[in-house]
Amino acid sequence: MTIDSKDNSQNTGHQMHDLLARLFPMNRSLTGEGVRETLKIIQEYLPELKTVEVPSGTQCFDWKVPQEWRVNHAFIIDPDGNKICDFSKNNLHLVGYSRPYSQTLSLDDLLKHLHTLPEMPNAIPYITSYYRDYWGFCLTDTQKQKLIPGDYQVVVDTELFNGSLTYGELYLPGETQDEVLVSTYICHPSMANDELSGPVVSTFAAQLMSAKERRLSY
Repeated sequence: MTIDSKDNSQNTGHQMHDLLARLFPMNRSLTGEGVRETLKIIQEYLPELKTVEVPSGTQCFDWKVPQEWRVNHAFIIDPDGNKICDFSKNNLHLVGYSRPYSQTLSLDDLLKHLHTLPEMPNAIPYITSYYRDYWGFCLTDTQKQKLIPGDYQVVVDTELFNGSLTYGELYLPGETQDEVLVSTYICHPSMANDELSGPVVSTFAAQLMSAKERRLSY
């Protein structure tokens, strides 16, 4: 998929927004199918983009590639039988890298695993727990304030297993070997400014640069 040279900046903006809208709902984290599917979609715009798989446990300077994380289902059933914090409705509801868990808890015990932003009462926060044994849910503070005492059924159906981390790389050679490095990340789900603005702008900038004569390599 390429940018039509006759398109004006407004049409290019619409194309960028369309890409962002496709990528926005995917569950992305450090690892997993959401990352791979995101890169696959970007390859529609940049066919020369190569993907690399780095196995779990690989040492990278002072960091080690973590296990792969997969979410099957995650939700809470309140005392009235209503399903709340449903991952299938919004992937921000589940704390990133939550460990598997299935129990019935009192409201007091459940509150220890709930996260909100009181200063932004209608926003669902993005919380991760990459490196500790933990599970949790995120919801709006408005929702939290409406929770009633009673028993809550918690279901966190996730998997952690040895897999790989996936990244994409594109090289645009120039007249010289002097390089400009453009780096962006795709490990956050369902966010725009703190995520998809970087990949989308980088994708369209790479398309434009690939069609030009270049003194520098990118």
